[in-house]
Amino acid sequence: MKRVIGLMSGTSADGIDAALVEVGGTDIDLKVKLLAGTTYPYPATLREQILEVCAGASLSMAEFAQLDDAIAIQFAQAALAIQNGNTPAQLIGSHGQTVYHRPPHTQNELGFQMGYSLQLGRGALIAQLTNIQTVDNFRAADLAAGGHAAPLVPKIDAYTLGDATRHRCIQNIGGIGNVAYLPARSVNNWEAGVCGWDTGPGNSLLDLAVQDLSGGTQTYDKDGAWAATGTPCHVLVEQWLQQDFFLQPPPKSTGRELFGADYLQQCLADAETYALSPADLLATLTELTAASIVHSYRTFLPQMPDEVLLCGGGSRNLYLKQRLQALLEKVPVLITDEVGMSADFKEAIAFAVLAYWRDLGIAGNLPQVTGARQAVLLGDVHLPVL
Repeated sequence: MKRVIGLMSGTSADGIDAALVEVGGTDIDLKVKLLAGTTYPYPATLREQILEVCAGASLSMAEFAQLDDAIAIQFAQAALAIQNGNTPAQLIGSHGQTVYHRPPHTQNELGFQMGYSLQLGRGALIAQLTNIQTVDNFRAADLAAGGHAAPLVPKIDAYTLGDATRHRCIQNIGGIGNVAYLPARSVNNWEAGVCGWDTGPGNSLLDLAVQDLSGGTQTYDKDGAWAATGTPCHVLVEQWLQQDFFLQPPPKSTGRELFGADYLQQCLADAETYALSPADLLATLTELTAASIVHSYRTFLPQMPDEVLLCGGGSRNLYLKQRLQALLEKVPVLITDEVGMSADFKEAIAFAVLAYWRDLGIAGNLPQVTGARQAVLLGDVHLPVL
């Protein structure tokens, strides 16, 4: 068993999830044990700058370098803090902070355009500050192979959350939602049937709306309590579901570049016709997240799952969970906690595993998920200078 730290900050940019885990085996016999998990919030000014950059704010190269270093320092501090009172780690897997994601696409004039994804918080600096070998830049190799580099966790989900008899969907709800479909392991060649994609907005539009409607006094709707007092406008939800992304077949990925501040402003403009209260608007945006997930399942899955397991910050939104359950009818909606995998730290655990696989020379992507031409090693390795 190897002690590995996984570091992850998602599109909500609300802080760094750090997971200290013991990892053993290879892939089919993968063993993972969470020893400690903590979320370390960004300083308010740093988070504000990250969100501004994600929204398209311009930076000079000097400012870009300063931001890259500031994020790396926060990640390194999280890695050092999670080890306090625990046996030191031997490896770090750092996802970094995504500030830009462009899916690959085909242009008639130029032909195929490779995707691009930028995560700040350079691993070389983390390795020096922690004195621990660090793997970062996990998305680049899949992009180079023609893939979306998202989602990257379905292979880990397959080997940690697959079930012998039940077909499962592992639904992550961060700023953006993504799904991993895991056929029952009793099915012949079950690994080839694993699939996944980004489902659309998770918490991104909700969090932006809460900040706007509360005048900046709230950053999110705890437990979905505010939205739960409203009534969703289903006509609006059906209108929004006609957006091109929801109709696009997998492989597909997205981010704040689509489901961000500009998209919310369009939603607010659409809602003016219906004179919605703030609670109604939040209920409607919650319904969009839930409905887009279920629409995605019914449109693109080979069959509906026997159960859905939620993870990520959105799994704690009780109203969102209730709406998902209502729309999925008889398909049980659970949380990964209930099957032994931390819903709060599952993504950080996944990047610890990806670093471990990189160290062993095991490919980390699933081409049928990302659209890459082949399975590839993921991540750049940085050794501390002793």
